[in-house]
Amino acid sequence: MASALLPTRRQLSAAAAASVLGLALCSTAAQADDRKLPEPRHLALAGNAADAAPMILAARRYAAFWNTGDEQYARQALAPDFIDRTLPAGRPQGVAGPLQASQGFRSAVPDLTMEIDDMVVAGDRVSLHLHFRGHFSGQFGKLKGKGQVIDFQAFDLYRIADGRIAENWHLEDNLTLMQQFGAIQP
Repeated sequence: MASALLPTRRQLSAAAAASVLGLALCSTAAQADDRKLPEPRHLALAGNAADAAPMILAARRYAAFWNTGDEQYARQALAPDFIDRTLPAGRPQGVAGPLQASQGFRSAVPDLTMEIDDMVVAGDRVSLHLHFRGHFSGQFGKLKGKGQVIDFQAFDLYRIADGRIAENWHLEDNLTLMQQFGAIQP
């Protein structure tokens, strides 16, 4: 009996995912740029698509920030009192942290792109499997790039409140990244 009260987990086909993503754009005061947001290759929902729409939109806006470096997307996606729960040493807490991180990383990898491989929405949480690519042609600390390929993955978990990311937990494959930068040997 209790299981009947739990929301079911649904994996959406590409057509259904497009419909939910369209709902995410229509259900809020979407801006023209929202049509250019990264779309997840795979989307799984637990619960109502209409309830998930603002959470999907916030996650896609934040993905667009990492994909483009455009700060407007981070400011649209993150709550004013945003908290990074896995804050790296030296990075400021709050919205300023991701802005600083993106700027620093883009100085090393100017052509950085990011794709959402998987997105799972359940309750007030959104989890993402992300894939970053580019070329190390800039500067990272004391290391100077020589055009090396950068290709690594990350996992993010967001708590969404009022249609914005209130908290973030994230893990990046820093071992692979540091090997690609040439900072450590494989």
